[in-house]
Amino acid sequence: MTLLRRALLLAAGLCLPGMPLLAAVPSTPLADELSRSAPKLNKQVLAHALSAMQCAVNHGAEAADRLAVIDFSLPSSERRLWIFDLRSKRLLLKDYVAHGNKSGANEATAFSNRVGSHQSSLGLFRTAESYRGKHGYSLRMDGLEPGINDRARERAIVIHPADYVNPQWIATQGRIGRSQGCPAVRPEVGRMVVDSLKGGQYLFAWYPDQQWLQSSAYLNCEPERVASILGQRTDG
Repeated sequence: MTLLRRALLLAAGLCLPGMPLLAAVPSTPLADELSRSAPKLNKQVLAHALSAMQCAVNHGAEAADRLAVIDFSLPSSERRLWIFDLRSKRLLLKDYVAHGNKSGANEATAFSNRVGSHQSSLGLFRTAESYRGKHGYSLRMDGLEPGINDRARERAIVIHPADYVNPQWIATQGRIGRSQGCPAVRPEVGRMVVDSLKGGQYLFAWYPDQQWLQSSAYLNCEPERVASILGQRTDG
């Protein structure tokens, strides 16, 4: 399938061949308002992000002020990271974000929760503390989905700036650089991204992956399972 064909299918809210049709999520006033500020973000991807976050909040997680959405169905040569302020209902940033070097070249197609996989992870994350590490000012995250992204901290999957997230690479290599699984961002926006998302915000990474779509406790909003997951995190 050509990249254009893929983009047209996704823009229409349709599934890709061999992948399930996204269950339609009813639109909400918040989703409608955020969508108007981010017209290039697939409406159903945004709706799923908001729905997954709200499912967590409704069953024990704390509410947040901001939400980041990564649409990994888009290539790295496109701006596929959106950060929203949920209180003012506006878009704060739309920019490039890297995927893992074992997830794919320009397009990410493989995802993992395994240590050492060098692949990106899908699903709902909760951001945590900022820190200064080998990549500079960075942000730790905790995955909320068992078996999908809950080893993020163990894998050191963090948001950090990286010189290889460089749109100038696109002209010569057809893509930006890749990470070891982290959603790395351009150094020019690194501080803004970390400061916007630190301290208990949400990040939602999406791709039409069959196993995840069918098994996610948040996408399918399974109250008892979500409450159990969140309760285990609190107890831990």
